[in-house]
Amino acid sequence: MKRRNFIALVGTSIAAAPVWANVYNIQNPIQKAIESTFPELPYAYNALEPTIDAKTMEIHYSKHHKAYHTNFLAALKDSPAAELDLKSLFAEISKYSPAIRNNGGGYYNHSLFWENMSPAKTNPSVVLKGVIEKSFGSVDKFKEEFANAAKKQFGSGWAWLIAGKDGQVFVSSTSNQDNPLMDVVEKKGTPLLCLDVWEHAYYLKYQNRRAEYVDNFWNVVNWDTVNKRYENR
Repeated sequence: MKRRNFIALVGTSIAAAPVWANVYNIQNPIQKAIESTFPELPYAYNALEPTIDAKTMEIHYSKHHKAYHTNFLAALKDSPAAELDLKSLFAEISKYSPAIRNNGGGYYNHSLFWENMSPAKTNPSVVLKGVIEKSFGSVDKFKEEFANAAKKQFGSGWAWLIAGKDGQVFVSSTSNQDNPLMDVVEKKGTPLLCLDVWEHAYYLKYQNRRAEYVDNFWNVVNWDTVNKRYENR
């Protein structure tokens, strides 16, 4: 697989308007925004090796994420949810069907997940580093708390670094395909960094060793994207 631009929700490249930006600012209804394109990976399947193997990336992206995209569109058909933007939908997701909740979350969460990984070495910005240190005491303490959230999430789900309305950051985990924008979760806010701890995200390489997968995740975190998410929250 050649390196390709990650197409944003309305079809522009990541350099011009990343998915995370369009999710929050999109003006078009969800269905019109996503039906014409499926977001592409910003790197080759093998780009994150040895942390994440090529076969896992291929299956995860082309089968699992693609299925969420397809099923989300099917669930939106003839639903009033199709006229909302994603952020508005998630803010009242409890009103809608499990198919919309699960597939909408799966579509969105994976879009963020691909973006917050990179084969390039990056670091938190001075601003974000300061915020993390204020909230957790140190970057290492943050990583420990985030890793614990990922390792201790029972069953399938996600670990998150989230910005609250006050600009401070905190860690949480969600089950299945829920995310911090949804009205059904306890801890709400703007997602900055996420880690998929469904078994399909790591089982081919790590089998039941979720902790090893979580610990290795820091080798591929794309802090440049996380920094921008904080700046544009």
